[in-house]
Amino acid sequence: MSAVPSLVMNNGIQIPQLGFGVFQIPPGETEKAVSEALSAGYRLIDTAQGYRNEEGVGAAIASAGIQRDELFITTKLTNSEQGYDKALRAFD
Repeated sequence: MSAVPSLVMNNGIQIPQLGFGVFQIPPGETEKAVSEALSAGYRLIDTAQGYRNEEGVGAAIASAGIQRDELFITTKLTNSEQGYDKALRAFD
């Protein structure tokens, strides 16, 4: 994969403009799909609690052997998890 353009965030960290989304990937197929994306050079994975496949995302990341500070994982919470305390519990 050739170099992916990036954007500079307010804190000076560069984030890839192109990421791999896992929306509608069945839970049983997510780990393989994310593993292949990481092997292809993706470093931004977009997921959400509502996709119900975050376990496969985590397994792929854990087995990839890529330093955590090289990866960006973006996620979204369901509406019922809005608010500071609820959000912290949901992330756990």
